Amino acid sequence: MKRIFIYTLLIILPLTSCNKWLDVKPTTQVTTDELFSSYAGFSNALNGCYIKLKARNIYGEKLTMSNIESMAQHWRIIQNSRLQDFELKNFNYDGDNAKEAASSIYAGLYNVIAQANMIINNIDTYGSVIKDPVSKAIIEGEAYAIRAFCHFDILRLFGQLPTGATINISLPYAETVSNTTMPKYYNYSEFIAKIESDLNKAESTLKDKDPIFNYTFNYLNTFNASQIDNIVLDDEFHGYRQNRFNYWAIKALQARFYLYVGKKERAYTIAKSVIEAKGADGNDLITLSGLNDINSGYLACPSECLMMLNVHDIMTYSPTVLAAGTAQVRETHLVITNDQHTKLFEGQQTASHNRFNSLWNRSMMDPSGNMYPVLMKYNYNSSTSVSPYLELTKRQVIPILRLSEMYLIVMETTNDLTEANTLWSRYLLSHNVLQTGDAFTSLEVVRSEVINEYRREFFGEGHMFYTYKRLNSPNMLWRTAPISEANYIVKLPVSEFNPNN
Repeated sequence: MKRIFIYTLLIILPLTSCNKWLDVKPTTQVTTDELFSSYAGFSNALNGCYIKLKARNIYGEKLTMSNIESMAQHWRIIQNSRLQDFELKNFNYDGDNAKEAASSIYAGLYNVIAQANMIINNIDTYGSVIKDPVSKAIIEGEAYAIRAFCHFDILRLFGQLPTGATINISLPYAETVSNTTMPKYYNYSEFIAKIESDLNKAESTLKDKDPIFNYTFNYLNTFNASQIDNIVLDDEFHGYRQNRFNYWAIKALQARFYLYVGKKERAYTIAKSVIEAKGADGNDLITLSGLNDINSGYLACPSECLMMLNVHDIMTYSPTVLAAGTAQVRETHLVITNDQHTKLFEGQQTASHNRFNSLWNRSMMDPSGNMYPVLMKYNYNSSTSVSPYLELTKRQVIPILRLSEMYLIVMETTNDLTEANTLWSRYLLSHNVLQTGDAFTSLEVVRSEVINEYRREFFGEGHMFYTYKRLNSPNMLWRTAPISEANYIVKLPVSEFNPNN
């Protein structure tokens, strides 16, 4: 896998494919010595990771709104209008369009990993230029978290089943940057050990140093928004922690990881610690936000995000994908049918349910007059002006890790029925639903309903395919054909060395 890296002025690594790197130095290219000769160089390199994370070929669209949700059978798809999504929905991984999608995602993830590795591989040699230990911890800890996060989703997409696997897959875990050496491939056990190690490194690096231990999320989101209140930070790079892999986002990612690999007790303990965490002011670090956010028109529930991406141009393309904000549903839009919407909320108290009533526009029509429920999660009125910090942290966002997920992890893994019922009641209140009495009579019922809730709560955020996969589910809602083990394993791009063949 030949890699020769090119940097733009934003310190992004442009990528044509995972193993094709341009080897000509343009005027904007910088050498390693130049890039990491200053604190600004390190911070710019880290910012470049986040810029790449929100690209449409990964979390800006394909791994949240479109491709990954198509694989979970979530969308109505017309074959000739969205060829990638059609082939992925039918698990035709040998189709040219599915291959194109897989290659784009794979390349995008490894491109982010490459940039994180540039930071990790140079922090020991050049890190002395970062005089503030907090700033150094942020840069190093977040780079490890980003590397773990991207490798984890490579595992969830291209790897074998986490339980009951008969098809064994080895994957490359990239830890260095080289134009001559391919990354080493690891089997499943080795690969998850690598992810776990990076997550532990990220956690230990940021523990007690992350600004979130000294300031609240709200303060860090608004520190430069008001001169009247004298809201200041010594270093603006320490702000906007909800838009970065802060310490508690790393803990939440650990909980997600341990649930996926079947270490339920660890997932439970960590997820519960996030729910119960206290902020610098002594109050809850973060709370479920459905009531306030949705009433304010912030439909992605940003206030409960432990980590989210700010996507400044989201309203320039999300309507072309999901139809929200357009005049009419077209064949190219990803929507669901009325029957699917009814099934999605089956058994729920929908009269006041704010996800049912606010997240879906059930009155949009196609040119023939047929109505389709349209997901409104990423839509807002861009003609209405708000303050810059609200634009950054409330409207132009794609959730990556939310407190709601921690609630569902605890409910799925707890051995205490009373705890599950208590959390479920609190969880429903954020959906504007008052639960009277216990909802669940057994832990089996709890776990069944939690799986349904993953689908409802995180629709359009890219969760459900991975949920089906970790459970090795033989069925998916809205698909009549059974799901095979091979359906859960996206094929590696043909341009890559593949030891599994």
